[in-house]
Amino acid sequence: MNRSLLRQILAFIVTRLIFNTLHRMTYPFLPFFMRGLGVDLAQMSTAFSLRSAAGAFSPFLAVVADVRGRKTGMLLGLTLFVIGVALVAIHPAFWSFVVALFLASVGYLVYIPSMQAYVGDRIPYAQRGLPIALTELSWSLSFILGVPLAGLMISRWGWTSPFPWLAGLALLALLGLLRWLPADPPPANAHSSLWANFRTVLRSPLALIGLAMGVSFTIANEVVNLVFGIWLENSFGFKLTALGLVAVGIGLAEFGGEALVGVVVDRLGKVRAVTIGLIANCAVSLALAGFGTSLVGAVACLVLFYLTFEFTIVSSMPLMSEILPEARATLLAANMALISLGRAVGAWLSPRFFEFGSSQGILFNALAAVGFNLLALLALSFLRKIEMNKT
Repeated sequence: MNRSLLRQILAFIVTRLIFNTLHRMTYPFLPFFMRGLGVDLAQMSTAFSLRSAAGAFSPFLAVVADVRGRKTGMLLGLTLFVIGVALVAIHPAFWSFVVALFLASVGYLVYIPSMQAYVGDRIPYAQRGLPIALTELSWSLSFILGVPLAGLMISRWGWTSPFPWLAGLALLALLGLLRWLPADPPPANAHSSLWANFRTVLRSPLALIGLAMGVSFTIANEVVNLVFGIWLENSFGFKLTALGLVAVGIGLAEFGGEALVGVVVDRLGKVRAVTIGLIANCAVSLALAGFGTSLVGAVACLVLFYLTFEFTIVSSMPLMSEILPEARATLLAANMALISLGRAVGAWLSPRFFEFGSSQGILFNALAAVGFNLLALLALSFLRKIEMNKT
């Protein structure tokens, strides 16, 4: 990796840190957003489902990265994010919160595949795992740095206080990428229309199987992700500071998962790495169901749950980037969209599992995670031919 590309990847990490802080701060501090907005869990679950459903729209915008170039796609995603977050900063209310989550999510799902396609265009498949893993460090860093800072702001100045900062930082990132990224024309083998790229994706059995895999393991994560803050508060009396510390622990675990991907995924092979991640996440989910009644067991299992999920999803990204090189950004956008759909389904299912098994804590959510991970493993078994064709 040359020095210029390394600098660009560092810029991508910082930019994604802004996106991810907004996305992730809503989970551990969910009770405080609920009280600030005057809504209940069902209403917030609906808001998160709508945010995740934004993924259904993102491929129609993200395809611009195949048609107009990767830089254009990244700038469009950042613009949507700035508009959405600024809306809450200007007019804080539940409706503006929902609209902001929706626009920010669409922006995120346009930016990410554009950025990943940019990296995929410049780095061969055999070495692609490391740079993609580096860009994913922003996901864990948001829990290590961004979410605790947001929690500090919320504790001092109220639930709206992080939004002006996020809007301003995203605007600076937009201006920085506009200036620093070189202009990049569309790939030479790219289709010239949106529908041609979508037809290419829909006609590829391997692409559809890969998309199904992403949906399944994302639902598995979200059925636990949405309610862990409420579960810790209800079961162990966790308050804002304690939840912030748990967020840091989860962030460190995810950082470890991303770093591990960077070290081993190109050596192991992408399919084998995803297989290991899914099996490990199933084991941890079963442990969460069995040991989640003690404080130490609950926190330890949560940390491992996020580590194994992060290892799985980051390992899957270079695999997905090679299924359809001629429509790379479109497929990656569709993958992000289906992952977002998985989060929407998981957000809808999660409180229902939790309320159904209210006397059992997080037991039913953990068992549901195992079931959806097994579906992902089934889909993954059909994708081995991608790496066989590369050897």
